[in-house]
Amino acid sequence: MDERTATVNIGGQEYEMLLTTRATKAIAGRYGGLENLGEKLMKAENFEMALDEIVWLITLLCNQPILVHNLKHPEDKKPELTADEVELLTSPMELTDYKDAIMEAMYRGTKRNVESEPEGKNTAAG
Repeated sequence: MDERTATVNIGGQEYEMLLTTRATKAIAGRYGGLENLGEKLMKAENFEMALDEIVWLITLLCNQPILVHNLKHPEDKKPELTADEVELLTSPMELTDYKDAIMEAMYRGTKRNVESEPEGKNTAAG
């Protein structure tokens, strides 16, 4: 598993969720930016709309590793997950649990690895 991914089980199959630049652009187009995502999910007008948004996000994030694989291995393409498959192979209670995996994938996709320089490297000479 890539350190930037989170994993979910859909219909007995493990899928990795990955936040890519493409996924970030799609989320920004739909919600106005990653920072608005949580607020939009919590303010969804009704349960059906909230489920639709979660299904859309699961499908988007689960398809990113598949798209990367297909780009790198054009001779061994994997089929993309569809929203219909996610809806049919999950229960509403599972979808609410998947919100944690969605947030984990977002966090891992946006976290920065900051390394400090050894002391003394930028000190004045003499």
